[in-house]
Amino acid sequence: MAQHVAQPTTAAPAVPAKLPLKDIAPWAVFFGILMLVLLYFVGAEQGATSVVSGEGVHEWVHDARHLLGFPCH
Repeated sequence: MAQHVAQPTTAAPAVPAKLPLKDIAPWAVFFGILMLVLLYFVGAEQGATSVVSGEGVHEWVHDARHLLGFPCH
């Protein structure tokens, strides 16, 4: 049986590609606004500040309200 010995290579270490901030900024703003809208619907969409009439949104996010510590009744 022949024995094989691993030979070290002289390849350059992998360097992550630089991602410019101007490419990330629109996505960060989009997801930030999306998270604020979701936080509103989970945390404040009921009562006097309600945008949608009725109890539909309240029922859809009811368990999330309790999970996040928002009182709802």
